[in-house]
Amino acid sequence: MYFGPFLVGMSATTILVAVWTYIATGSLWVALAWTVVVLVVLQVGYFVLVVGLIYRRAQDAAISPDAVNPVPPLHRDGVRF
Repeated sequence: MYFGPFLVGMSATTILVAVWTYIATGSLWVALAWTVVVLVVLQVGYFVLVVGLIYRRAQDAAISPDAVNPVPPLHRDGVRF
């Protein structure tokens, strides 16, 4: 998962939760608190996902060194190196 699409999704989710909570409770402070909770949960989830991807790649490299290509790709996100 790339950071750009994650950031867009996280922003949309945060705005949706903030508006929904404000409409449901009528309190700006409760909406702000729930928004902060959502941001923390999303960040922790993204961190766990990235750590899981790194751990899985390390496991693959430990099991079979030939399974992981040590040469980086020529194209990354549409940019040539």
